[in-house]
Amino acid sequence: MRTDKLDLTTPDLVNQNIEKIAALFPNCVTETAEGKAIDFDTLKQELNYEVVEGAKERYRLEWPGKKEAIVTANLPTTKTLRPVREDSVDFDTTENLYIEGDNLEVLKILQESYLGKIKMIYIDPPYNTGKDFVYKDNFTQDSADYKEETDQTDEYGNRLVANPETAGRYHSDWLSMMYPRLKLARNLLTDDGVIFMSIGEEEVANLKSICSNIFGEANFISNIIWQSRTSISNDQNVSLNHNHTLIYSKSNFNVKFGGEPLNQSEYSNPDNDKRGPWKLVPIDANKAGGDTMYAIKNPKTNEEFYPPNGRIWAINEKTYKSLFDDGRIKFGKTDDSSPKKKLFLKERLDKGDVKTPSSILLKGGTTKDGTNEIMDLFDGKKVFSYPKPSLLIEKLLNYGGAKDNDIILDFFSGSASSAHSVLSLNAKDGFKRKFIMVQLPEDLEKSKLNADSASKKAIETAMDFLEKDKKPKLLTEIGKERIRRAAAKIKEETKADIDYGFKVFKVASSNMQEVYYKPQDYNQGQLDVFADNIKEDRTSEDLLTQILLDWGLPLTLKTQKETVLGKEVFVVDTNYLLACFDKDLDEAFAKEIAKHQPLRFVCKDSSFKNDTAKENVKQLLKQLSPNTEMKVI
Repeated sequence: MRTDKLDLTTPDLVNQNIEKIAALFPNCVTETAEGKAIDFDTLKQELNYEVVEGAKERYRLEWPGKKEAIVTANLPTTKTLRPVREDSVDFDTTENLYIEGDNLEVLKILQESYLGKIKMIYIDPPYNTGKDFVYKDNFTQDSADYKEETDQTDEYGNRLVANPETAGRYHSDWLSMMYPRLKLARNLLTDDGVIFMSIGEEEVANLKSICSNIFGEANFISNIIWQSRTSISNDQNVSLNHNHTLIYSKSNFNVKFGGEPLNQSEYSNPDNDKRGPWKLVPIDANKAGGDTMYAIKNPKTNEEFYPPNGRIWAINEKTYKSLFDDGRIKFGKTDDSSPKKKLFLKERLDKGDVKTPSSILLKGGTTKDGTNEIMDLFDGKKVFSYPKPSLLIEKLLNYGGAKDNDIILDFFSGSASSAHSVLSLNAKDGFKRKFIMVQLPEDLEKSKLNADSASKKAIETAMDFLEKDKKPKLLTEIGKERIRRAAAKIKEETKADIDYGFKVFKVASSNMQEVYYKPQDYNQGQLDVFADNIKEDRTSEDLLTQILLDWGLPLTLKTQKETVLGKEVFVVDTNYLLACFDKDLDEAFAKEIAKHQPLRFVCKDSSFKNDTAKENVKQLLKQLSPNTEMKVI
């Protein structure tokens, strides 16, 4: 038996009146910082025959919290990334990344190292269904408060709160969450980069509006309608069997959009043309293109042909004669119909041509296929609800033109379908695409609180699975395990020689000690505390990672450890960077480092006995390796 608690409060008459007005004039209901409210200017206009003077009208998307969202995107972060070797696969050689943490912080952290380097972004953000809403940022603080609040989440990223429509800021909170993330994501795209965003009916219009604001309306490519399921549901007036995929480019001037691989079965060679298989294509065009009306005679039947009604030939007579003489004009496969042009398969393949994709995607797999994929990998257990099928993202990878060595980013990684898709496609075509997955380590126990029944069951299954393996009950554990299992399956089935690994990093506070005292407050007894400004729990690899990020270097640069005079030295990309964080560095050590002729050398300020030793090493490096830039932390 279910028991509900009594609501021991008086009726909220204001909200009741707002609902009554909304029933009559839904366009007069808006969202404010305090919640749902009435737009009295619009209501006045609805109740007047004359134009009512009010705020100056303009065409733009506004919501309470927009300015704060812009500020949030621009504020720097003090966070860094810490490597997690034990969760990684092929840590020292892989070029794939899996990052655990708030994607807003991660996007900021990656701004220098991956600025303008991401070919394609795919995201499947929260659909704002009125239940769970994980990324609930605080957009009511001023910038000073935000900077001071360095730990907005606990170590498990617990931000799970309900976002019901009755909360009054249903759309506003979602827009404020998405805006800064998309603004930062745009910076990471290459000049010919593309972003794909899967979204449901609830926010597709708002998402398009903020993307047109961030990317520019001219850089909108399309909205692909994906058939996400085939069964009919009776829970709504119209069964929702699709999702939207909004596509924007960094610059439509630079983008070369891809598509489906050519269907080679459409091509044949019945006349044994030495140029290989071909198919016939029309040679007429819209009349708007010019005036090329002339008769074309079929040499076999002597019948004359003109363009169909309302159209013209796409080529002039001179070009037509050149094509005819080259054996590229054929009057149907049996030479007894209207003229067509031969389109040769080899020429299309040589140009990298693809089949133009349709705005309606019927063969991209379904969420049921995605679920079966998950269950196949996890011993028949459904550990994730409503996953995107890897086939869908594979198609989008082709549409986005992601080729050899391109980087694909997904900062709402979820079950890591995107990583699975990259590995699968690489195994098929041999390219070396690389992925960066970013996911908030959601506490599954808390996620379950606001989940629907299907999601709740999947969460419970995932928790049972993780408990057996004695792993933390976090969504990221499912994502990482999915990549491991998908990689093993693809490797076994295809034997493809590709990169199956991934480096794991976690968002963390800076490696540097926080200073709580003003300089004038120091005393001699306290100075020793700050002799080493590195936090005690931080490793040499933690420091190296922060240095790579601070200098704008990729996290996947090849790194080796060497021992030089008993000191641990990191050699990054042969001689691009050498780093040593041990103590008691001296002139003999500097001479050995100079043999590498590194472009950069970095160590801790506390690595030297005193300032004299530091200056001696610096001068010796300058003498023996003049191109070396030395830095200390």
